[in-house]
Amino acid sequence: MGKITGFMDFGRTAPERRPPAQRVADYREYYHRWTDAQAKEQGGRCMDCAVPFCHMGCPLGNVIPEFNHQVWLGNWQGALEVLLSTNNFPEFTGRICPAPCEASCVLSINADPVTIEYIEKEISDRGFEQGWIQPAPPDTRTGKTVAVVGSGPSGLAAAQQLNRAGHSVTVLERADYIGGLLMLGIPDFKLDKDIVRRRVSLMAAEGVEFRTGVNVGVNYPAEKLLREYDAICLTGGSTQARDLPVPGRELDGVHFAMEYLPQQNRKLAGETVPDAISAEGPAPRRASQIQPVMPTKYPASNHRSKSSRVPVKQWISTSAGAMPLAARMRAVSPSVSRSCTKSGRRNAAASSAWARNTSRCAAAGE
Repeated sequence: MGKITGFMDFGRTAPERRPPAQRVADYREYYHRWTDAQAKEQGGRCMDCAVPFCHMGCPLGNVIPEFNHQVWLGNWQGALEVLLSTNNFPEFTGRICPAPCEASCVLSINADPVTIEYIEKEISDRGFEQGWIQPAPPDTRTGKTVAVVGSGPSGLAAAQQLNRAGHSVTVLERADYIGGLLMLGIPDFKLDKDIVRRRVSLMAAEGVEFRTGVNVGVNYPAEKLLREYDAICLTGGSTQARDLPVPGRELDGVHFAMEYLPQQNRKLAGETVPDAISAEGPAPRRASQIQPVMPTKYPASNHRSKSSRVPVKQWISTSAGAMPLAARMRAVSPSVSRSCTKSGRRNAAASSAWARNTSRCAAAGE
């Protein structure tokens, strides 16, 4: 596939990024497009593998070497036909897929893998630009009705397949945006929301009905759903976050992504979000306003005699008070205890040397 020696002749080249000074002024995608020559070279890097493991690495089973070969030949419409044979929405996967296909690429054994994800994006973008991707309504209808609960990527894919098979499909979404996490859970710089709206508009033109604000089991009884439709697809995602019980989790300013991202996407859509999460704070101090802090050799709470004090590096505060680190570690492992004690001595010696040097500089007026 591609050029026989392409993997040796061409290196992996990702699309160039927009300059940071330009990117900070908006929330748009930050990759430029390839030139025709660059895209052709990247497609030409695909090898004629006896067993193309990228097929197995791709959850969709995309026939990756075939569309890479068409890109190398310059046959973009042919590449699009190959890609759409297994992938409903390459404009999504070419942007937000973690690309397990590239991790499975045979070339990645001893070199950089083929830029499969970027090639998918380039094929789909050209397909829309050239008008090759158009609504494809079914020729006939079966008379059967199907409800798809959830409008995320799986719900949209199920709706498209069922609609093209001739069934009358209605997509029910509890939020006020069609697209699920595509619209509310992914930042614009990764997936511009106009791309999602474009696909939803295409599906509507094919005959798919979309209804927002329908929360099945809450404001729409499940019995009614069973009564009104011949079949039901449950394709709901999950906004339930996986908590991380680690020290500091309870601090202010630590939020789940699904608490923040929907708010930010709504703000970019022009909505007013009350009590929105924000990282804005007081203006940072100038360097001249920041005073150096002398290291404290001993804990302020330690009131024992100096001879019995323990260096601060060996001291840990606990809910029950404070105790030496070495004493805590002895109960766990003698070897760890010896290591911690040596580390504490080194740190104490370094702090003393730093203090002596600082005193000399102060005395010399430096």
